[in-house]
Amino acid sequence: MEQLIDTETRGPLGIIRMQRPPVNALGFALRGAISEAHRTFEADPEIKATVLTGNGRFFSAGADITEFDTGRKKPYLTDLIAQLEEGTKPVVVIINGIAYGGGFELSLGCDYIYLLPKAKLAFPEINLGNIPGAGGTQKLPRLIGGPKALDIILTGTPIDASTALELGIAEAIVADEEEALVRITKAVEAGMPRRRIRDLSVPGAPDELDNAAEPHLRRSRCALAVLKGIEAIRMSYSQPIDEALAWERETFQELNASSEARAQRHIFFAERSARKIDDVPANTPLRAMESAGIIGAGTMGTGIAMCFANAGIPVCVIEQEQERLDQGLARIRQTYETMCDRGRISAEDAEERIRLVTGAVDLAAVARADVVVEAVFEAMDVKRDVFARLDSVCKPGAILATNTSTLDINKIAAATGRPQDVIGLHFFSPAHIMKLLEVVRADETGTDVIATAMALGQRIGKIPVLVGVCDGFAGNRMFINFNREAQILIEEGALPWQVDKVFTDWGLAMGPLSVMDLAGLDVGYRIRQARGPQTPYPFTTADRLAEAGRYGQKTGRGWYLYPEGARRGSPDPEVEKLIEDVSREKGITRRPVSDEEILHRCLWQLVNTGYQIVEEGIAQRTSDLDVIFVNGYGWPRTRGGPMFYARETGLARVAADVSRYYEEIGPHWKPSALLLEEANASSA
Repeated sequence: MEQLIDTETRGPLGIIRMQRPPVNALGFALRGAISEAHRTFEADPEIKATVLTGNGRFFSAGADITEFDTGRKKPYLTDLIAQLEEGTKPVVVIINGIAYGGGFELSLGCDYIYLLPKAKLAFPEINLGNIPGAGGTQKLPRLIGGPKALDIILTGTPIDASTALELGIAEAIVADEEEALVRITKAVEAGMPRRRIRDLSVPGAPDELDNAAEPHLRRSRCALAVLKGIEAIRMSYSQPIDEALAWERETFQELNASSEARAQRHIFFAERSARKIDDVPANTPLRAMESAGIIGAGTMGTGIAMCFANAGIPVCVIEQEQERLDQGLARIRQTYETMCDRGRISAEDAEERIRLVTGAVDLAAVARADVVVEAVFEAMDVKRDVFARLDSVCKPGAILATNTSTLDINKIAAATGRPQDVIGLHFFSPAHIMKLLEVVRADETGTDVIATAMALGQRIGKIPVLVGVCDGFAGNRMFINFNREAQILIEEGALPWQVDKVFTDWGLAMGPLSVMDLAGLDVGYRIRQARGPQTPYPFTTADRLAEAGRYGQKTGRGWYLYPEGARRGSPDPEVEKLIEDVSREKGITRRPVSDEEILHRCLWQLVNTGYQIVEEGIAQRTSDLDVIFVNGYGWPRTRGGPMFYARETGLARVAADVSRYYEEIGPHWKPSALLLEEANASSA
């Protein structure tokens, strides 16, 4: 049987060490083992205090998340914490490493907290659509005050040992467990008193939460878990703690069963599943990735360069002209200095990252780079020329990557004599901020190149998702069809501001027309012109706006008006008239279009395209597409991604709608065979 804890007596101390690999998750068996050991030490008259700690890198990563869906068994974590608090002897915790979620709450159920230098504390529950459910919302404010506790609970961001000590969470930072045990022994021998955190009073007044809560409400768009987290911390000021703890437990269970929490748990697991590649073994040898080159010093190229510098990888940026190179390097420096000014990184970190970025106007400067990422103008002839030149310059075994968002990577790879080394690394703008990285395998890309690219994506702080070659790959192919349906609806009778409002009310940060204005209507126009005739072609209005110089935010006019550089647009009667003219020219009789129709037609077009992509083998699984939209297209995590939302709605209903639209609207609604198959299976 697995030994979940190790126990030891040392003088007046009874020591419990958790050792449930890999992260000391607090499943019911581990909780039971701790409970039994604590009772044994409580009953031993020679033991004056219990010490709880962990082994290795983890104190405890928190609750066993699998129990969220499979059901919990006693003793619950709240039972264990209550037992520690009700005992007659002090309980001291030594946080040796990561203490997240329930692990942090277990610590707050102890009398005193000591930290080893590598300790990290966090409440990540908010990222799963929940709040701490075992006392965290009530006890942390008692230690450090409401506003500071609110920031920790509503961001889920880990704090290090020095920050925790500064906030007043811990007694001290000690070099190692041995030093902690010596100090605790001396304190016990001197008569260490009990000090239950639950008995402390929250400093300050509840109205001080108002200013602290505002940015969290804005960023989360008033997500249910954020609202409940604020309410819980407000309770800590005035409610008797037992009543507040009962409310917290009940709220935790309610949130755990909510659609928002289910969606966020889905994304949590989907992001981990996306790392697994069916035909690339996990033990595939990786290529060394210790230096990088970037071709192009524009906005995208410099953003990609920063991704490598942020990970400590030296990177050389190549540009044709010194002036453009200097502008790009200056942009990088300015970005890092701004990050420093805003307190996001230290001045030392900023200078180190700037130092890692060099530049050159000679392609030979990347001859020894382990990976080279091309980020030049989105034109096939330009990219093929770059890759042909890289082929002659770069060392054998270097990975040659393209940042193309739509072009055929097989054709790009064919410009080289080493297609096995060519892969797509599709970053999303702004590249140094956006989390998504589409890793695009071409027909001849080597398995070790795929495995290395996926590992590199994680190393530079991205969430990599493997996709195959097609027009737009996975994300853009889906989004283009989503946007196309919005354009069709506009020609039928909707207006841009109605369409956008439907989706912002639903949870997106921006509607599809506002996104076009932000990206620049000229960008999409050039892509459509390069593609040539398309059927159906509902982008007539968008093209005419671009041809009139209405490019969006950068020109102050697009689908919307942006007076005096405003970032939020206002409706424009001229655009409404233009839309009506286009409808008339095409013989379309405009009609009222309901918000529900807008929502479902755009979303189900997205979902049907997603199923086609999986059916064709472009993506491995539907959950990968959810990861793409949450991390690359501003999809709210509380919705779980388009494919998850379709399942929550019911695939039978989605398939029925898609089939009806196919009959009523046209061939671009042809249902995916995989969608129909899964819909039939779900209703069987």
